[in-house]
Amino acid sequence: MSLRLSLALLVATAPFALHAQASGSADQRLRALYTAEWDWRGKELGRQRGSDEEGPTDHFPKVDAASQQARTAYWTKALATLDTIPVDQLSAEEKINAAVFRTSLEAFVANGKFRSWEMPFNADSQFWSGVASRSPFRSADHYRKYLARLRDLPRYFDEQTVNMRDGLKRGFSVPKATLVGRDKSIEAYTVADPEKNPFWGAFADMPSSISDADKAAIRAEAKQVIGTLVVPAYTRLLTFYRNEYLVKTRTTLAAEATPDGKAFYQAQIREYTTTELTAEQIHKIGLDEVARITADMEKTKDAAGFKGDLKAFRQFLRTDPQFYAKTPDELMGVSAYVAKRMDGLLKTTIGFLPRYRFTIRPVPDAIAPFYTAGRGGLESCLMNTYDLPSRPLYQIPALTLHECNPGHSFQAAVAMEAPVPDRPEFRKQTYFSGYGEGWGLYTEWLGGKIGIYRTPYEEFGRESYEMWRACRLVIDTGVHHYGWTREQAIAYLAEHTAISMHEIETEIDRYISWPGQALAYKLGEMTIRKERAKAEAALGPKFDQRFFHDKFLSLGSVPLNVLEQQMDQWIAEGGKNPFPNVK
Repeated sequence: MSLRLSLALLVATAPFALHAQASGSADQRLRALYTAEWDWRGKELGRQRGSDEEGPTDHFPKVDAASQQARTAYWTKALATLDTIPVDQLSAEEKINAAVFRTSLEAFVANGKFRSWEMPFNADSQFWSGVASRSPFRSADHYRKYLARLRDLPRYFDEQTVNMRDGLKRGFSVPKATLVGRDKSIEAYTVADPEKNPFWGAFADMPSSISDADKAAIRAEAKQVIGTLVVPAYTRLLTFYRNEYLVKTRTTLAAEATPDGKAFYQAQIREYTTTELTAEQIHKIGLDEVARITADMEKTKDAAGFKGDLKAFRQFLRTDPQFYAKTPDELMGVSAYVAKRMDGLLKTTIGFLPRYRFTIRPVPDAIAPFYTAGRGGLESCLMNTYDLPSRPLYQIPALTLHECNPGHSFQAAVAMEAPVPDRPEFRKQTYFSGYGEGWGLYTEWLGGKIGIYRTPYEEFGRESYEMWRACRLVIDTGVHHYGWTREQAIAYLAEHTAISMHEIETEIDRYISWPGQALAYKLGEMTIRKERAKAEAALGPKFDQRFFHDKFLSLGSVPLNVLEQQMDQWIAEGGKNPFPNVK
């Protein structure tokens, strides 16, 4: 072991010697532990952009192997310390905190065990994308921090490149089949003229509160940093990607084909679903859901008056021009109108309504060709307007509910504003896919209950999206456990959904390169719908969906077993309004 690594491990594990022997109540010991870990995590990993007051961080995290191993050692020690705190002595809220903290730590430790940092990107998400800020910063000081961050970018990219080389040596890499054409997302940032490079976006329209002198100085420095540091870093990465990574990356697809692959895939399942389900169990659940949804689709096809079979109906939906936008604005307009119609239904659907507003934007051009159909966040909801003939309008209502309102964008605002108990910072910024993506898919189903889908075609679009998520259970486990080929996966998704072939291929590449993540949606949604059915049966006329949704959202992101426990308790206590004092 190197001296550098020895010192890093000593620094990483030292804080827990005190916490392991700390006196005081179980609650106090737990708070001391997760507070120390969260403070340490913030210093270690940082954020690309903090609050409006903080602005961006002035550097990227260290991602070299020694730093990664030191973090794993820290989290391993934290987990061992957590084991010494008696759960039965914790207060109700701290029991939830402990469960969330444990689930996060277990995922961190597992990723360290499998050296996941050696595969730092996939067909959906890349460390080199999203680095350039699209929005201006508030002050000259924030711009200077951002420029310092960009000066650190070459070091960050170089460390990632070393990690990827280490992964290649041991057969731990992104499958080659999913990488063709992804180099375009790097190439977009190699434009030599700083003012034509995507990184110029934050500097093009600076706030009027910044003096002209500061603007001129900042822009001059930005041109120098982009031209002499950022562009060369992306150029080196592009050369590595094309000439080395693509040449040497693995030709197998399955996660279980990587080193210690069976354990790795099970750990990925655990991380993304927060369940103990096996690949075999999930595959069976998926097959059952596919059969159930197929029956629903048959009924909707008949309601549309279509005389052929489901295969012919899907082909009709994929090819008839009436279902496709002619301009990006037309697609964006349909999405915006759905979001606005949902606004009018919120008062009878959800009790607590946040003030924070989101906007709807197109997916950036650099990543749109291989990006998913949409993605929602606190500030904006992205809609993909690339290749309009692959974006059927009958699916936009379900997509908008999931990504925007009352899905991810709305959910993020509630998490920020809801009058919940004073929670530790790590809870506010923890995200479990089963909870978050489960809510997104649940809101698509909810749209059918409250009248969002106005035609059989839009309802079929909703069913097609639900089928898409059910197929993920079959395909993800099919590829990574049962050894399916890419062609098998594409054929299965095409056979069961009305999704366009472009989107099908993009999605399949995502599942192949990101094992386990695609499982979260359906398993999370099934858990929420199961709890709702329990509540409706137990509470009868006293059931109020506003309170059910408020209770769910008030929990924040939690593992699915914690969600079930908390919702069961809410039902047992009478399904009351969790925010009785909010008017």
